Amino acid sequence: MVKERGRKVIAQNRKARHDWAVLDTYETGIVLTGTEVKSLRQGKAQLVDGFATVDDGEVWLRNVHIPEYTEGTWTNHEPRRSRKLLLHKHEIIRLIGKIKESGLSLIPMTLYFSDGKAKVELALARGKKAHDKRQDLAKRDADREMQKAIGRARKGMR
Repeated sequence: MVKERGRKVIAQNRKARHDWAVLDTYETGIVLTGTEVKSLRQGKAQLVDGFATVDDGEVWLRNVHIPEYTEGTWTNHEPRRSRKLLLHKHEIIRLIGKIKESGLSLIPMTLYFSDGKAKVELALARGKKAHDKRQDLAKRDADREMQKAIGRARKGMR
């Protein structure tokens, strides 16, 4: 039996970096049923509206869509069910403190397989205001123009 190595990305939340200022990230395990794993191996999942909450000392991933497995039977899973995330107790306690004190949120950034195990990259993030988003876009455009100018100067163009 050949064991998988490396990291195979299933889904990414690309819009998250636009809408949220990421302060810290955590790699977490995720509790899944058999048909969810099979559906993920087909590369199907959506993290767009997902978020995580801490309830009774446990972290739960909510509103993440993993479609039903096409070959599944009556044992198929519910696509948007809450899924438990696996973190160490001291990490959960630290997260509870940060979320309560400063109004931060937990946002799933990436869903992937690492050495055959499903993992979620969870970000501790603060929501951006509209003017922050505009500043980020303006900075990105300015950086792009600067890189173009440097590239032209290297080639001897003006």
